[in-house]
Amino acid sequence: MKQTTAPSRTYRWTRRLLIVLAVYLLLAYIILPRLWLHHEHQPGLADLSAVTHTADGIPGDPLNVGLVGDKTDVLRAMAAAGWLPADPITLKSSVEISASVVLDRPDKEAPVSPLYYDGRKQDLAFEKQIGKSADKRNHVRFWQVLDKGVEGRPVWLGSATQDAGVTLSRDTGQVTHRIAPDIDAERAVLIGDLVTAKVVTELYQVSGIGPTLSGKNGEGDPYYTDGEINFAVLSPGATVVSAPPTVDADPWLVQGKNQIWSSISPLLGSDETPAPAQ
Repeated sequence: MKQTTAPSRTYRWTRRLLIVLAVYLLLAYIILPRLWLHHEHQPGLADLSAVTHTADGIPGDPLNVGLVGDKTDVLRAMAAAGWLPADPITLKSSVEISASVVLDRPDKEAPVSPLYYDGRKQDLAFEKQIGKSADKRNHVRFWQVLDKGVEGRPVWLGSATQDAGVTLSRDTGQVTHRIAPDIDAERAVLIGDLVTAKVVTELYQVSGIGPTLSGKNGEGDPYYTDGEINFAVLSPGATVVSAPPTVDADPWLVQGKNQIWSSISPLLGSDETPAPAQ
């Protein structure tokens, strides 16, 4: 009797376990990601990827910010927000950034390694220093992805990360940076600087990579994110606006997801070393 009962119990528990596993996989990888997708504010982005790539095709930093405006608007707005254009990587710029780190002196236009989106290198790159040395900085790359969005103006997608230290690329041996894992915090810094500069008329979110607990970029640096892309609609010509920007609400399911994430994310960053004051 025991010989017939034991296999039956094992079978039932195995079956239950497989059912639970199947439900989890269905929810985590199919149903919930589809429910959280939303591009109502910018439908032209619905079929676009939300991840950059290295020159070797390895997934790089995810996209987490967006701007609406032409190139002049972007350049003027970023300058008003205190972000400077970044140099491309050359032998000269690599020597300069190395000297900045070793001598603990500023390098306001420190080099930026190339990342690729839709097969092309970033169109624009900006940085904002943290402290005296170039080993830490706020940093963003932008690609123009639409000639006209819903506002009838160009749309830019960007990847904003905080560079937390200088290292050598494992692929090219060139000078590059390690990123801080909380990329949502860096997204907030950039959008906040633009709002403070009074060059933003509207704010909204669209879906990005989706909630990610343990992502890794092309250099193997870990990151986590709620998976949203925060958009700022720039004033034409980046002229100063007196009124605060309007904030467009997310769908209720996305709001719920973001509330859950806001309670989880502090736990993810509990072991991080606090960033220096800006």
